[in-house]
Amino acid sequence: MDLISDLPEEILCHILSFLTTKEAALTSVLSKRWRGLIALVPNLVIDHCDFQQSFMDFVDRVLALQGNSPIKRFYLNGMGVVDFDRVDCWIQNVMLRGVSEIVLSIYDNAESVANSRRMFPKVFQNKKLVKLVLSFVLDISLMCGSIFLPTLKTLVLEFVLVSVDKFEILLHALPALEELVLDSIYSKDWGFTLTVSSASLKALTIKYSSIAAFSFDTPSLVYFYYSNLVAEDYFVAKMENLFEARISLLVSGEDIARARPPHNIMLEDDEDDNVTIRFSNVGNLMSGIRNVRCLVLSHDTLEVLSICCESLPMFINLNSLTIKSDDSRGWQAMPALLRKCPHLETLVLEGLLHYVTDKCGDACDCVSREEKGRSLTSCPVKVLEIKRFKGRMKEMHLIRHFLDYFPCLKEMKIYMEENDPAQLKVTEVSEFMGEIMMEYYNKSSSCNVQLLVSGNLYEKWTA
Repeated sequence: MDLISDLPEEILCHILSFLTTKEAALTSVLSKRWRGLIALVPNLVIDHCDFQQSFMDFVDRVLALQGNSPIKRFYLNGMGVVDFDRVDCWIQNVMLRGVSEIVLSIYDNAESVANSRRMFPKVFQNKKLVKLVLSFVLDISLMCGSIFLPTLKTLVLEFVLVSVDKFEILLHALPALEELVLDSIYSKDWGFTLTVSSASLKALTIKYSSIAAFSFDTPSLVYFYYSNLVAEDYFVAKMENLFEARISLLVSGEDIARARPPHNIMLEDDEDDNVTIRFSNVGNLMSGIRNVRCLVLSHDTLEVLSICCESLPMFINLNSLTIKSDDSRGWQAMPALLRKCPHLETLVLEGLLHYVTDKCGDACDCVSREEKGRSLTSCPVKVLEIKRFKGRMKEMHLIRHFLDYFPCLKEMKIYMEENDPAQLKVTEVSEFMGEIMMEYYNKSSSCNVQLLVSGNLYEKWTA
């Protein structure tokens, strides 16, 4: 007995909705029971297609077969010489049937640049659309006609050309927008400042976008992810209700050398000044996220912050701080950053090895100094997590340094990868850690230290 075929029709359609439209259409050969189900599937997923005549005829037939049946999601991913008028008709078809999610990832091989970057006007006029994803060679500056998306909550733009006026018009026409993703967007306007202004926006992601400067007016934002080149400036940064921010500034080794005194390479003074000014302006961005509660910084970001230490705000709400380290990037900003976090409870260090400079700071013991550990003694951290631990002597000394100077430390977790050829054996690390902990056995303060190998507890000490 065919148990699957005996299932109710709505369950069978739900199963088919997880397949691509082509795969769902092929099930029609199984039996008479399956023959008409494609007409009732609520999701149209057309992936890895080539815009040839046979393919476009196939889509026409599927849409004709479905008639006026309700549809939730329309996903179209393909490349070729695109008949945009025909695609517009498909979009119009699914919108009339109440589609709530449209994903268009279309790469056009047409020789005409104007044609290959044409927008789809139909997608900007819909009362029920909740999510819209547009990818590849689309030019928002060519957007024409009125925009009416009153219920849109999620907008994703990938590899899209933007202009100042049309982008602002677009955002103002999205009163319910909650999530915005800008991935690899670019502009043909020189010195373009991208203004993200939205009273309803809650999550903002910006990645790999060649935009000169940014302005953020997002009072309801709770999540901010920024992985991008250091912009010329961040003119406005209003994010009063931010909960989590993940900042990964992308900088070259040459820029780091220009900004790190004394200069390691011979360059023109104006080039050095330009880098220093851009890095200093990152302080404006940090001031905008001053209310954040959970902050994640890349190793490049930490080095950039060394230029704007003096302008860092007090992160009065910051409870959890994660810093990613690399042996080519310094910790110069670490002391100032820790002093700006008066209520920090959890500190996560993804790697302890870093580039040692004359201004390495007192947060580590790489450079001997009279005021060793001062920034740690004023830090209220209770939980310290050390990830990507290799068991090297420098790391061992840093652990001792943290135990010496963090006054409120109650728990330390050290994560090692098993059988990593670049590190000491787990037994050697465990033995050395035991010796360190014996030094603190009789101290009045107590701290539980755990060595976890590949995520599992290997050994635990109490000092």
